[in-house]
Amino acid sequence: MTAIIERCKEGDRKAQFELYQQYSKAMYNICVRIINNLEEAEDILQEAFLSAFRNLDQFKGTSSFGSWLKRIVVNHSINHVKKRRLELVEMEEGRIPDHLDNEGEQDIDLILNIDRIREAIQLLPDGYRIVFSLYLLEGYDHKEISQILNISESASKSQYSRAKKKLKDILKVSL
Repeated sequence: MTAIIERCKEGDRKAQFELYQQYSKAMYNICVRIINNLEEAEDILQEAFLSAFRNLDQFKGTSSFGSWLKRIVVNHSINHVKKRRLELVEMEEGRIPDHLDNEGEQDIDLILNIDRIREAIQLLPDGYRIVFSLYLLEGYDHKEISQILNISESASKSQYSRAKKKLKDILKVSL
């Protein structure tokens, strides 16, 4: 992997294309989950790769290239959504709304089709969908999400809890 990155730093178009082929599908899926629009996700993916190639000298190898690229893709995707006037509602510090404090309750035991879940996630409001995707699908913790989105950790946790509840409601209705 180091050799291909070095070739990319030297401007080797074939190496850039190889790197693009290796990572584009996974990075596109991240864009789609965050942006919720296929065409816009394609545009953002291209912008993110261009940015990565332009700034490849900043890649120090302290993390994997995939992790470094993923951060660029996530940031570009989030910035795009923010341009669409994303509004995250912060909940009051230290207060968990009653409808979110149901950790003891069992989850609804349903066998669900992956396509139905994917469609339901796309129906979530932008703020819910982004936090849900970053936390559950991309593996970021709430502290990292709060830094990426410039919100408090409690807002991230609140958005995630609300997203789960809304997702369950959407899935119940579609049965």
